[in-house]
Amino acid sequence: MIGSIDCLHWQWKNCPTALQGDYENRKGQKSIIIEAVPSFDTWVWHAFFGVAGSQNDLNVLGQSPVFNDVLRGQGPNITYQVNNTVYQMGYYLADGIYPRWTTFVKSIPNPRSHKKKLFATYQEGYRKDVERCFGILQARWLIIRGAARMFDEEILRSIMMTCIILHNMIVEDEYDYDALEVYEPDLMNTALTRIYERSMEPSGEPFEPEPLVRDGRFMTRMIDRYTEMQSSYIHERHQLDLMEHLRAVKGNEDQ
Repeated sequence: MIGSIDCLHWQWKNCPTALQGDYENRKGQKSIIIEAVPSFDTWVWHAFFGVAGSQNDLNVLGQSPVFNDVLRGQGPNITYQVNNTVYQMGYYLADGIYPRWTTFVKSIPNPRSHKKKLFATYQEGYRKDVERCFGILQARWLIIRGAARMFDEEILRSIMMTCIILHNMIVEDEYDYDALEVYEPDLMNTALTRIYERSMEPSGEPFEPEPLVRDGRFMTRMIDRYTEMQSSYIHERHQLDLMEHLRAVKGNEDQ
């Protein structure tokens, strides 16, 4: 697991009149959405900002670059074993609106057995990391706590991404990473940094994506990774293995 994924609505008080229909959320407010993936220490590994507030988390996911590196084969190599089954793809904790993909682990609605209740309790508990991260960001930076008063979406993006990067710098300074053997990202070449650099592109100049090898082998491998990532069967199998693993670790208390 890398972290939890979720979205936050930032109220946009001075949303231009021409955009108000797109940015009106279900509460009747004008808002703009940020999708984020923080880890247990609230370090933000991924942030995608700028989707209209009228859309839900699933629509945001469809536009998000969160899995681009995975599809291109540029993501970190991950291999782990759960309940005697080997998996080679990381996952995010997500709520019920997200699809049944290999890359998501969701809770169980209305769990009945002790095993399912135990799994739901831990999944929902750890998934609160993303809500805690959003709370810390809003408590730490007054400018994103209240309604946005700027008129330009690019300015709002720069403000939000700057606050997240400063937050990550504070987490890096306060947390003793030297005491743990953890994966340390290249801070100048992460998805978050690339998105921030993209947001700083001059207005009117389209961002040029990194060149890709578009031969048959590359496309075949990308389609295979896409199919594996969206496998509902692996999602179900993974969830069952995690339930058995959790019960084994916490004790077979349901019998």
